[in-house]
Amino acid sequence: MNSAKEWLENAQAMQATLSATYMEEQSNKLGRTKEELLGEMEKRWMIMANSAQKGLHGALNPLGGIIGGEAFKMREFRKKRKSYSGSSLVNAMAYAFSTSEYNASMGKICAAPTAGSAGILPAAILSAQEQHEFSDEACMHALFTAGGIGELIAKTATVSGAEGGCQAECGSAAAMAAGALVELSGGSPEMVFHAAAIALKNVMGLVCDPIAGLVEAPCSKRNASGVVNAMISADMALAGIESIIPLDEVILAMKDVGDRMDPDLRETGKGGVAATPTGQRIADRIFGRDK
Repeated sequence: MNSAKEWLENAQAMQATLSATYMEEQSNKLGRTKEELLGEMEKRWMIMANSAQKGLHGALNPLGGIIGGEAFKMREFRKKRKSYSGSSLVNAMAYAFSTSEYNASMGKICAAPTAGSAGILPAAILSAQEQHEFSDEACMHALFTAGGIGELIAKTATVSGAEGGCQAECGSAAAMAAGALVELSGGSPEMVFHAAAIALKNVMGLVCDPIAGLVEAPCSKRNASGVVNAMISADMALAGIESIIPLDEVILAMKDVGDRMDPDLRETGKGGVAATPTGQRIADRIFGRDK
């Protein structure tokens, strides 16, 4: 599919879910059976689930030493304190932090769509599964919908922070997760695209400004906020709230914003919080320039 509009028309013609139509397309394009595709997705789902739980029991060892222990702190907070955001969101944030920390520690993750945004999708699906007891198979089908949304964004715009800023990474991941959550909950294909569009619009213009050029900060916290973005966007769509702008147009708008963005705000580590005095001191420490 080359657009959300085309994908929706195919799903309506087949009277099927978006995941079913995407799997059909992938099966024909790759010459693989649907069973084989599900088998491949299961491998990725296991990698996602593993990375989302690695940091829950204690700090990992991110190479830059900028982050570490956030997943554990969120999980302990959930146990000991009443939160403003509720246990489901707190749990999702813990999962997102875990994947970010595991990625920065050179652990095996599934880029979804990138390593810097890899915590958002698994955190959303795992939290939903824990809360609503969805089967692994249902989660894997939802991941196909997420994959299709990611492919649309990559084809039409970009999922690279170096090209489009963090809106293209954490924004795309949130859009993928929001759409997957809606399908997982039995929402219509139209609702899936409304959720994805809302999530992407929510972070339109977000810059990519990694401190010291490392995928640690502010990346990990954007993964946590990204999964919250996905979950509230899914809830809005499931409630019947629509995106005023269609997903295809939102993706094009994101590309336009990314194209206009100053290069210093696109993963170079030269702008945003990376350029602050504290950000520069951290970079100097990491690279031995403070001696």
